[in-house]
Amino acid sequence: MISKRLYRVFFLCAFFICAAFIGHAQVDREELEKNQAPVRFLNYEGPQARVESREQIRRIGTGLGQAIKAGQRRTGANNRYFVIHVISAPDGSKLDADIFGLGSDVGVDHIRNLRTIIQGYLQEAYNYSAADALLLAEYITIYNAVYRGNWNYFTGRYKKPVMEYLTPQQIGLSVRFDEWPGRTLMLIPLGIGGLSAIDTTTISDNRVVEEMRKEDGLGLEQRRDMVDLKEREAEEAERRAEEQRAGIKKEEQAIAEERSQLEKDQQQTAQDRRQLEADRESITPAEADRREQEIAGRESQAEQKSGELDRREEELVLQQDEAAGQEQFSEQKTEEARQDRENIAGDQQTLIERGEAPQGIIAVNIEKGDSGQGRILALEPANGRELRRSPIDSVYVRALVIINGKVLAIAGENRGNAAVRLIEVNARTLEMAKQGDDDIHLGSLIWVNGNDLYAITVNLTNGTLNLGRFNTDLVLQAKSGIAVHPNASVSIQQGILITQKSDGAAVLLNPANLSEMTK
Repeated sequence: MISKRLYRVFFLCAFFICAAFIGHAQVDREELEKNQAPVRFLNYEGPQARVESREQIRRIGTGLGQAIKAGQRRTGANNRYFVIHVISAPDGSKLDADIFGLGSDVGVDHIRNLRTIIQGYLQEAYNYSAADALLLAEYITIYNAVYRGNWNYFTGRYKKPVMEYLTPQQIGLSVRFDEWPGRTLMLIPLGIGGLSAIDTTTISDNRVVEEMRKEDGLGLEQRRDMVDLKEREAEEAERRAEEQRAGIKKEEQAIAEERSQLEKDQQQTAQDRRQLEADRESITPAEADRREQEIAGRESQAEQKSGELDRREEELVLQQDEAAGQEQFSEQKTEEARQDRENIAGDQQTLIERGEAPQGIIAVNIEKGDSGQGRILALEPANGRELRRSPIDSVYVRALVIINGKVLAIAGENRGNAAVRLIEVNARTLEMAKQGDDDIHLGSLIWVNGNDLYAITVNLTNGTLNLGRFNTDLVLQAKSGIAVHPNASVSIQQGILITQKSDGAAVLLNPANLSEMTK
């Protein structure tokens, strides 16, 4: 059996070779658009005999994901939804995969619901956040539709054990919902674990991006989210490499110390053997045998210890290769994200030239002076003329930020069915595109550190205020264990977050998990 560590080392090396090729490949967009039929999913839009909630639909996927996470290689029913988890020995740059099948009796008839099922699967099987899992589900469905039935492509990208489960008639995803049951085997390419459990390079290749560019808005929002994910993949890989190198250094020191002690022990044993030979004529045979056995035992132990140290040194070589592979992976993801961001910027300019994006700058009008609430506007930078006005009139004007093209704010009211939440505003239409799930304190600001957002959350039941860390998809990542002051500030210095406890005293927190720093 080949160890998981060896799998990872080989995969990282293969990935870098393959990714380097992809990075240099040139694609003619006009030729792609001319030769490929657009991916437009045909969904059933009529009345439903049974209407299931989004959570009920998602749970179809979570059940499959739990089984795969528990170690099963195949789960589900052949006539319903099933997954085959295929991992085998390294084969050049070819990929392992999860095969996500739709049996003859499945009832899914809308791409939105299919993506929700896949979202639930990815959340449970690979610990992705809800936002990341839904993003990946969208890319996975488009990817499988783009390459539907393309046997030559799949055989060139995936390992033989993966392909043994597939047929040209079933491989990929049809754009017609009525062709899904019994005729769908979607491929989910597997990566190196963590945020890279799914191979984002493969599912966001040029063909897939070209399809997204055919959507309204050129698919900019989803593409920005993928860039954000790839940047986080790069950060995670770099962090893993650093941790591995620290561990390697510690192990090298331990091996050196143990080998030094072993050499001293061996020298003493050799000296004791020489002394035994010199004493043989003056000691009894029984005493000679006793000393011989004791020395032989020490020699045997030394030989075993030497072999153990040799094996540990061989393991260090593998760990060094893996750390180098993680660094290469990080560099490749960083470069992918950079190129993707450049392409997105070009397409954003295209929308502006078409008049499909605000030809101006984001501003805010205060309309409720006593509360500091108002509307987001798009203004002409040359003369301040209003170009567009948001329908949302409850944005807290002191808590608006723009990150990587995303317009994020705090908005809402604490009354009736209303709530105060983090929101994302569509930069083109100025309508609300997304809202967070966590209640936010009325007086909170949004503090930004890289791709992390900090805001003060509130428990509406008991009024407790805590500091929360969110990602740019407005999903809570961590919450402070201590209560914070209603007017607390946030600053990050030297890798430490400084804020104020409920009694006003300054406190130092870990900016990642928001735990209190030890004194």
